[in-house]
Amino acid sequence: MVVIRLSRGGAKARPFYNIVVADKRVRRDGRFIERLGFYNPSAKDGEEGLRIAQDRLTYWKSVGAQSSPTVDRLVKQAAAKQAA
Repeated sequence: MVVIRLSRGGAKARPFYNIVVADKRVRRDGRFIERLGFYNPSAKDGEEGLRIAQDRLTYWKSVGAQSSPTVDRLVKQAAAKQAA
């Protein structure tokens, strides 16, 4: 199964996550199919904290990819941010 999930990067105590499409059997930070965006929980006011390629996300969901609950929450957060 193909999943849309977060892949952790960054330094100790300074996380940075890539939103990736990957096979479910591959480890969290391992090989992925496509990078859809990023999430930076420690972004300051002037920095961009979240970016998602909505067109690619829609494509992967249309072909059956399942997204993690955290990614679902971030997608809703990005949609609310664009609407405002």
